Amino acid sequence: MKTIASAVVLAIALLPAAAVGQSYPTKPIRLIAPFPAGGTSDTIARVLGQKLSEAWKQQAYVENRGGVAGSLGTAQAAKSPPDGYTLLVGNTGPVAINHNVYKNVGYDPGRDFTPITLAVVAPQLVVAHPSVPARNFREFTALVKKHKGKINYGSSGPGSVSHLAAELYKQSIQSDMLHVPFKGSALITIALLSGEVDVAFSDMAVVLPHVKSGKLRALAVTGAKPTPLVPGVPSVAESGVPGFEMTSWWAVLGPAGMQQPVVARLNSELTRILRLGDVKEKFATLGVDAATSTPEELGSFIKTEIAKYSKLINQVGIEKQ
Repeated sequence: MKTIASAVVLAIALLPAAAVGQSYPTKPIRLIAPFPAGGTSDTIARVLGQKLSEAWKQQAYVENRGGVAGSLGTAQAAKSPPDGYTLLVGNTGPVAINHNVYKNVGYDPGRDFTPITLAVVAPQLVVAHPSVPARNFREFTALVKKHKGKINYGSSGPGSVSHLAAELYKQSIQSDMLHVPFKGSALITIALLSGEVDVAFSDMAVVLPHVKSGKLRALAVTGAKPTPLVPGVPSVAESGVPGFEMTSWWAVLGPAGMQQPVVARLNSELTRILRLGDVKEKFATLGVDAATSTPEELGSFIKTEIAKYSKLINQVGIEKQ
């Protein structure tokens, strides 16, 4: 009898949460993009917001809160009520890297968020100025080893994905390159086009037009395998650096403590949206691939990413700003 009574009590206790999940949403949903309007994070958030609005007949609007490499908007999302009406379109930097680069980001990435779904994955494209005497990535590695510390590479600054990808590559081949930091991928591209820097591990969308025009040479992608976004370009891993992988990603998260039925409803709808043909096509124009996951898979993935970048940043010796 006690077992039956306990089960009844538990079922009654779960009724409010289940009801919330079924009725959600009843008011507008705020999607925080922690970078300025016009960038990749902003575009991803707007595509998802538009599709959610169409499906649920409830406005899902984007709020851009840039600052401190995405940390300000990410902190705001973490401190919002966990009711499902404030979501974060977070990515690699603010979620997995920034707490190791900045002294006080205002949140704990391992504790302060509810994972909902992975949304986008994007390998970087390794590109070189045509003057670099390497026709492919294997030849480039040979060049780096031959001229240790003399080949230079551009990055978006210490602790950025472009910086860490190059540092991981240097460790993997046990050689060295000269780091030339810039404030953003646009400035790196200008420096590449002018020949000021030799190579960069860059966001694909930024440099791909210059690869297609012949002004830059694509050497490899940093994902575990090639991507149809750049046909014929091999991965770093299959070009003589086995095991190498460095992929940027974007995911939808909420504040810690969200009710499971709401998380499940969001995951189900966002998964459907991310599998739509027009969404995949739109994301492909950004140089990224639509992706999905369960909340549990995303939670495990983020833990792995936090550990990976923490170790790499410690090895590189980046001091907190």
